Amino acid sequence: MKDQETVISLRGAGAALGARPVLRGVDLTVRRGEVVALLGANGSGKSTAVRAVVGQVPLTSGELELFGTPQRRFKDWARIGYVPQRTTAAGGVPATVREIVASGRLARTKLRWPGRADREAVHRALDLVGMADRAKDSAEALSGGQHQRVLIARALVGSPELLIMDEPMAGVDLASQEVLAETLRGQVEAGVTVLLVLHELGPLEPLIDRAVVLRDGCVVHDGPPPEAVGQHALPGHDHVHPHAGPAAEPVRTGLLT
Repeated sequence: MKDQETVISLRGAGAALGARPVLRGVDLTVRRGEVVALLGANGSGKSTAVRAVVGQVPLTSGELELFGTPQRRFKDWARIGYVPQRTTAAGGVPATVREIVASGRLARTKLRWPGRADREAVHRALDLVGMADRAKDSAEALSGGQHQRVLIARALVGSPELLIMDEPMAGVDLASQEVLAETLRGQVEAGVTVLLVLHELGPLEPLIDRAVVLRDGCVVHDGPPPEAVGQHALPGHDHVHPHAGPAAEPVRTGLLT
């Protein structure tokens, strides 16, 4: 059935940052229409896992498929929208809000000159995150929460089927959290599949179908969000679920979570 189509399939995934192993045999499946939260303490491997999915970190072992295609052969990146951990939206390069969001259309335009449909898509994406009135402003004039809204608009402008967001609420003011939660709610209602890296569920909790908890690069819980299953699923607890295998030695890395 279509609603059971596997969008992300990680099997036995291992990954390292330099010489340090960060993921240790991670299994992760995300099906069409699901909203999955990836939870865990700093250093647990959450961000490394999503960066592996989008091709920024190579796997040292295991298999990864996107929409049923092995990642090494996957070419249709326009189907995926990615919001990295919050940083300066322009990456230090002078740019307007509109220009940054328009860059999210490149996978669809294939470097052709943007047309009317592209301009309309940019406006819609900015309107979704409440930033349409700032389209001509320099990104350097934005607050932290506004930067995050722009990054999300950039991910949405290509109308992705899969949206991957790494700590979208981190360091964001309450007003922006509410805007982002409402924006995500609209995407979920439209059938977009979502994978979120979170420290806590917060205002996104009502949207979450399933939580996957990582500890030391291993999956220790895959099922209902921790609030629904009790304290044993929380990232800092010592209990390891049977399917996670033997406890791994802690990974001490200050580079990435």
